[in-house]
Amino acid sequence: MSELLYKDEVFRLVGFCMEIHRELGKGLDEVIYKDALVVELQRAQIPFARERKYEVVYKGIILPHSYFADFVIADNILVEVKAVEKLSDAHTKQVLNYIAASKLALGLLVNFGGDSLEWKWIVLSKNQKPEPLKDFRL
Repeated sequence: MSELLYKDEVFRLVGFCMEIHRELGKGLDEVIYKDALVVELQRAQIPFARERKYEVVYKGIILPHSYFADFVIADNILVEVKAVEKLSDAHTKQVLNYIAASKLALGLLVNFGGDSLEWKWIVLSKNQKPEPLKDFRL
C-alpha cells in the first residue's frame, strides 16, 4: 500500500479545522471559518497564501477568468473551505479543477457546515512526485 501524500501535514490541518468547528460550531458564513483558519496557521507559523489566483490557459491564451484557491499551504497543499449542509460531487470536481490549474498534487476539501467536520483528501494523479513541503513544522 502506498503512503498517503503529505499525511502528517494534512492531519495537522484537519486538526486545526476540527478545533475551529468545535469552537465556532456550524452555521456561520464560509469567510468566518477561513478567518479562523488564518489564525491557526499564523499561530503555528505555517506558510500559506490565501485566495491564490491561478490562470487558465486555453490554446496558449490566458483566459480572462481565473481560479482562486481559498488557501495554498506551504506551496503544496490546496485547501478549499465550504460551509454547506453536505459536500457534493460538484465540490470535489471544483477542487480537482483547482489542483489541475495549480499543478499541485493534493487538495483538501473541508466543510464546516455540518454537525461534525467533513473533509476529503483529493489527489489529482498518483504519478506525480510530491515536492518536499517548505517550512511546514509538525
